[in-house]
Order: sequence, then C-alpha cells, then structure tokens
Amino acid sequence: MIFRKSEPPQSAEPAPEPSRPGTKGRPTRTRKEAEAARRRPLVVDDRKEARRRDRERASQERMEAQQALMTGDERKMPLQHRGPERRYVRDIVDSRRNIAEYFFPIALVFMLIALVLPLIRPEITTAMSTGMIIVLWGGIALCVVDSLFLRRSLRAKLTERFGEVQRGLVGYGIMRAIQIRRFRLPRAQIKHGEAPR
Repeated sequence: MIFRKSEPPQSAEPAPEPSRPGTKGRPTRTRKEAEAARRRPLVVDDRKEARRRDRERASQERMEAQQALMTGDERKMPLQHRGPERRYVRDIVDSRRNIAEYFFPIALVFMLIALVLPLIRPEITTAMSTGMIIVLWGGIALCVVDSLFLRRSLRAKLTERFGEVQRGLVGYGIMRAIQIRRFRLPRAQIKHGEAPR
C-alpha cells in the first residue's frame, strides 16, 4: 500500500508563518508539478517571428564585431582576434615595414600590364614577359626571406614577454604581414616604428 501526503486545500489566504525556524512554511511540490513548471515548448508558436528575431540578433552581432575590428575594441571582436598575445603580435607586425605589403600591389599592377600590353604592342610580349617573371619571382623570394625574419623575431619577442608561444600565433602574424596595411582587420592601432603596446 502506498501512502501519499494529502495536499492542503487551495485558498487565497497567505501562507502561514513556519511553525519551526528553518523550514519553508509550505508543502513540497510533487514531481508532476515541478516538471510542469519547467516544461517549455520545443518549438515556438510563431516560427516566422522567431526566425526574424534570430536574423536580427545575428545581424546585430555581425555589425558589432565589424565595428570592433575597425575601432580595436577587443570585447566584441571575433574570438580569433582576442587576447593580449594576439594584440601584441598585431602590434609587432604593424610597427615594421613588411616587404609583402608593398610587393603585392606592385605585382598586381605588373599582372594588369601583362594582360593589356600584348593587345597594344604584340611584338614586345616575349621580352616583357621574361622580365616580369624575373621581377615577380624575385619579389616572392624577398617576401619569403622577410617572413622568415619576422617568424624568428615574433618567436623571440613572444617568448620573452609571455613565456611559451601559443600554437598559431606566429602564423597569425605572418598572414597579417602579407596583407596591405590599409585593408588589415583588426585595423592597425600603432604607426610604423612605434613600440608595441
């Protein structure tokens, strides 16, 4: 035979003060009542409205992240740009003049010339293409050498300041050095030659 507590009749009167100190002064809820209180619908009633709210929230978060990349506010930046180590890497890269940031715009101009010039002067195509190949491969070689120097410098400075170098930090710095300074995100917060923060 199972014994159950009889529930007191429902009344509009306030609950009486507990007779003993330390007690809650009301009967414990049954399991059924507790589960009913926690139950929420898995699918909202108005799906279109829920989707619209989700889109608005995602759009707002994207706008805030984009604004943070422009202003340098790390609290709202995407996770891959947060932290003192990554800020320090960005400052090291932004404080030096990287060969790649100058080479890639020049290479783009050369490639456009290589496409347009044969249409204007077809007779000088061979000599020009040979010279351009030499210039392009020479520039790529200089970028690689500069990246190796940057890699060594980043490792030394990060070890000196933070101890162990986290995985991916050096690659993060090299990828930033390849980008044209004006188009880097997060935006550079220091000028050429300034000491990292």
